[in-house]
Amino acid sequence: MTARFTGKVALVTGGGSGTGRATALAFAREGATVVVAGREPRDLTDTVTLIEKEGGKADAVMADVTHALDVIRLVKSTVERHGGLHIAFNNACWVPHPHMIAETCEAVWGEVLSTNLTGVWLLMKHEIAHMRENGGGVIVNHSTNVSVNGRRLGFGAYASTKAALSALTRTAAQEHIGDGIRINSISPGDVEATNGRAEWEEHVKTSAPAGRVARTEEIADTVAWLASPESKFVVGHDLVLDGGVTL
Repeated sequence: MTARFTGKVALVTGGGSGTGRATALAFAREGATVVVAGREPRDLTDTVTLIEKEGGKADAVMADVTHALDVIRLVKSTVERHGGLHIAFNNACWVPHPHMIAETCEAVWGEVLSTNLTGVWLLMKHEIAHMRENGGGVIVNHSTNVSVNGRRLGFGAYASTKAALSALTRTAAQEHIGDGIRINSISPGDVEATNGRAEWEEHVKTSAPAGRVARTEEIADTVAWLASPESKFVVGHDLVLDGGVTL
């Protein structure tokens, strides 16, 4: 077992399930103390329990990333409880039910925007503020391949926020690499643990070069690589992980 993150503190938002949980486990297995954040206490507790059963160190903090005070408290609690913040995986997002643009209501548009874009901006704002004063760090944001290829009709609101997130990631990366902070994003396609649409998964099997959707562990492994010294020269990159769908 490698230990690339021994002595590091990693924050994972949306850490109660799916890719967030898999990534929290991946960080912990390589020595990090992991703080998982989200809005569902039972899911967060389950993630912490899984990590501790494997001998890892984990903690949970309830937080809604759309609320600035929650984000401030989350970063502050992480630092106060564990002595620092070295890695952040800004994974929390909201995928609404599909609606064509003309049928998307203002409430749904606003909720998607506040979670997927404003929420990540708030997280980066306060993560960067701490990292800049404490020797740097690594941030990975969770975008989507839908913002790249536009192949999912009915997901215009979601795709728009994620495309904006990719642009925000690149700008933040340029602005803060001089502060010792590396910022990148991932843009996965469909992932098995979070895919609830059997007809789309069947479509992917027949149309994607890889012939299947991704496993959460595969996405987690990529996030861990981006957070590790092995990717130290990767800055401002949006890495598409969809088995060739976007080619």
